[in-house]
Amino acid sequence: MSIDISQFLDVFYEESYEGLAIMEQGLMGLDPEAVDNDSINAIFRVAHSIKGGAGTFGLGHITDFTHVLETLLDEVRDGQRGLSVESIDVMLRAVDCLNGMLDAAKQDSELDDAAIQASFAELNKVLDTENNKTADSVPVESTTPDAETASPPGRVWTIIFKPFVNLYLVGNDPVRIFREIEELGELTVKTDTSKLPDLTNYNPEDCLLQWELTLVTDAKKEDILEVFEWVEGECELSIKDVPPEGSETNLEAPVVLESASDEKPDTKKTISKKPSAPSPKAKKPAGKSANASENASIRVDIGKVDELINLVGEMVITQSMLGQLGEEFEMSKLEKLRDGLEQFERNTRELQESVMRIRMIPISFAFNRFPRMVRDVSGKMGKQVDLQIFGQETEVDKTVIEKISDPLIHLVRNAVDHGIEMPEVRLAKGKPEMGVVKLTASHRGGNVVIEITDDGAGLNKQVLLDKAIEKKILTLEESERMSEQDIFQLVFHAGFSTADIVSDISGRGVGMDVVINNIQELGGAVDITSKEGQGATFTVRLPLTLAILDGQTAAVGAETYIIPLASIVESIQIKESQISMVAGKGETFKLRDNFVPIIRLNELFAIETEVSRLSEGLLVIVESSTGLRGIFVDKLLGQQQVVIKSLDANYKKVQGFSGATILGDGSVALIIDIPEMLRLAGTLHSTAPVRLIA
Repeated sequence: MSIDISQFLDVFYEESYEGLAIMEQGLMGLDPEAVDNDSINAIFRVAHSIKGGAGTFGLGHITDFTHVLETLLDEVRDGQRGLSVESIDVMLRAVDCLNGMLDAAKQDSELDDAAIQASFAELNKVLDTENNKTADSVPVESTTPDAETASPPGRVWTIIFKPFVNLYLVGNDPVRIFREIEELGELTVKTDTSKLPDLTNYNPEDCLLQWELTLVTDAKKEDILEVFEWVEGECELSIKDVPPEGSETNLEAPVVLESASDEKPDTKKTISKKPSAPSPKAKKPAGKSANASENASIRVDIGKVDELINLVGEMVITQSMLGQLGEEFEMSKLEKLRDGLEQFERNTRELQESVMRIRMIPISFAFNRFPRMVRDVSGKMGKQVDLQIFGQETEVDKTVIEKISDPLIHLVRNAVDHGIEMPEVRLAKGKPEMGVVKLTASHRGGNVVIEITDDGAGLNKQVLLDKAIEKKILTLEESERMSEQDIFQLVFHAGFSTADIVSDISGRGVGMDVVINNIQELGGAVDITSKEGQGATFTVRLPLTLAILDGQTAAVGAETYIIPLASIVESIQIKESQISMVAGKGETFKLRDNFVPIIRLNELFAIETEVSRLSEGLLVIVESSTGLRGIFVDKLLGQQQVVIKSLDANYKKVQGFSGATILGDGSVALIIDIPEMLRLAGTLHSTAPVRLIA
């Protein structure tokens, strides 16, 4: 029967990406002086699995490339070859290349041919380096007679292939294997159908056929075994050669092909070292084409699923009870109705929390990329950096992890690139040559807190102030009134950093305006602490999830809006005497030592309202990367937790709003995107903060 294996493509890509992450971590942890066999075996298993899967799906270019990497790893785990820092670097670059090849196959895009060929050449160069072989290593002898000698021309092989019943379920197709074997020589196939049941008991997903293959070929036995590597652990296999007439028969016991493990199969499989270079024009797998969108799948612990099923069962029971009360309701049952509604409310809340826990994944999914990045950046700069990671088991909503990864990369890169000093500078300061960067995650209240700490040069407050005054971000008088935290926050000001700051303050601030904007769009914030000469800590606070929001409901005319509670500093009622008009700034409100620009939502969103005087409404003070702003609304309706609905998915992108929610009365309320709303207001008139000067 013909099986459409395209349905397994998404699983193949997901598992391959996970495998490459494991491979990268394993390579990063290898010590060339004392190679850990368990680590090498784990890395080899990943390469072997990707190679087999790619071959199954017709991704020949990935199969060919991985084959060379697998060969190198196989020699290392056999003790035939040692490791060096250079060879580990080559394999790490091969992992990067495989990631790119998988991306291209998944997105049906063009391959980076130059990068593939360069990495392929590097791998082969390592394989050809004889002095990289371990001096005392002895190749493992094969238990197969004449395994290393070439087969005589026209040698005949008999292959008994007995797949396990679940062969089809793991995406393997015997026909593909036979096609590969047929390329080795002249193939005759005989099918054994003796295990097939009658049609009434037949399951088309079971593999109940067995085959006897006769192959006439010049190839060696190792070449035949290599084809069947695709089905390791999924079959029993017997391979025996039929000797010329008059010679003894070389019979062999059946071999069970097992998945690669610490204990290797009895039959030694030597992989050829010189496959042809992978072709970038290799045929893509048939079936649906994968899109370029981020992976929408998530792996869930079975315990969380069981909890969800139990809660649904409880809701069904409660709903049944309420339904029965509704059919036979009378005033004497009012108390039961109230109890039932309270129970239903508890069930709903618990169900909501359970569903949110399903979306939670360890933040290690974001942290795992940093060891490699720190290694590369520090190596290029000639620095010695020890990256220490804590709390990587902390669970965060998957969407938060996907969106916070890039800002965290920038913060960690800056800690290494611009925070940690050069070894000779650290020694002169009495510090160890090796700098330390700590990446820590934890839950605090309803937020996840991520800290990036380094023991480098720290931030120089005076240099920050001088540069801000030079660039006319501040006046001298304003700088004298700033707190330490306000000074540190200058690094997030757009355009603050220039080339000369790189030498003066270790480059802090390069591109940091993008970092703070991305974090604030997630409803988060960043605090900075630093001691000059001792290092700096960037503390990022984020909501646990982007699916649910704590918000303040506000009315403007006939419209209702949700203002994220995390952005609100305070809400106040003001007097007309507290309002000032500043040229180019519009209306401003004197709040303690600052003049806070006012944004009227009714004017910004063109809403008709009977509340025109500022003293008749309320001013909601919100905080952004550029300071405080006052949002004028008619009135506040209360705080509540809302479920965010995507406007992009259900309608279209609406400027100034991050989403929408459905209120208790069934009406729709838009959720204000504070950073975007302030940018929108800035296009109408400048709203830069103005500090009161004594």
